[in-house]
Amino acid sequence: MWSVAVVAAVAGCSGNKAAPAAPPPREIEVVSLAPHEVRDTGEYLGSLLSRQSVTVLPQVAGYVRRIHVRPGQQVEEGAPLVEVDAREETAALDSAQAQLSSSQVNLELARRTLTRTEALNKEGLASAQELESARAQVEAAEAASRASAAQVTQRQVQLQFNVMRAPFAGTVGDVLVRVGDFVSASTQLTSIAQADVLEVSVSVPSPRARAMKLDTALEILDAQGKVLLTSNVFFVAPQADPRTQLVEVKAAFRNTVGLRPSELVRARLVYSVRDALQIPALAEVRQSGQPFALVVREKEGKTVVERRPITLGAMGEMSYVVEKGLKAGDLVAVSFMQAGT
Repeated sequence: MWSVAVVAAVAGCSGNKAAPAAPPPREIEVVSLAPHEVRDTGEYLGSLLSRQSVTVLPQVAGYVRRIHVRPGQQVEEGAPLVEVDAREETAALDSAQAQLSSSQVNLELARRTLTRTEALNKEGLASAQELESARAQVEAAEAASRASAAQVTQRQVQLQFNVMRAPFAGTVGDVLVRVGDFVSASTQLTSIAQADVLEVSVSVPSPRARAMKLDTALEILDAQGKVLLTSNVFFVAPQADPRTQLVEVKAAFRNTVGLRPSELVRARLVYSVRDALQIPALAEVRQSGQPFALVVREKEGKTVVERRPITLGAMGEMSYVVEKGLKAGDLVAVSFMQAGT
């Protein structure tokens, strides 16, 4: 931007009055137009979603005996969350283990009896029927031992259900129970959400969604419009919502700024990037709703200002995109006190 002196009023003014005396040259600020990068964007309200989130429910009924975590705590995969009274299951496990010990003793006795019977049978002191009976007793004892071992394993697995553990690393939500509460399989204990990687979901108008690509840039903004995070769209819904006619769009990003699942944020989609001419907002003047630009040019050896109709596109922070009416290299007045017409 620089200043030039002009000696003529804005071209295009008309009237039947006698032309006044030419004013003295006036210094004005002008800008030379050149193509710059222009982004076609849309700003929407986005909702943050955790890519991994689960509500923790108990797998057994009983009274809460111990709570191992507090709301907002970071836990690792497998960490204990809530413990339900397991005295009944522990007693059942002890009983199963005792039954296993008994079956193993019976099995050992049956094997010793079989060994003695086989020796007596060789000497002719035990009949073939006694030998077959001893073998049957060994097989029955082995089956009983296997059944007792399976019962122990079942009780051990059942006992593990009394301690609810984190299925993956994440942040603990609100703990909805207290020590002493009775819980069942439908009681919500707490929740675990992973906030390291989040998804942002926005709903865009159907016409906008038709031209979108899966690599469309999406920006997360703060309250002042500053870009916090940038990612690319990975999902565009194949159909629009029948009630709102909006199309859901999603992008995923690594959460490095402390955002939280279910938070609402400002999201900006960058639909396209192109080079276009722009003029400062202060350089645009209007008459009867028609935008004009004051173009500085040489005419008959003098520097004059000409009012030229233009077609404007989207408005940026401090400038308009010019679609028609100007070309690269034009000098446009930024500040000019227009004379009366």
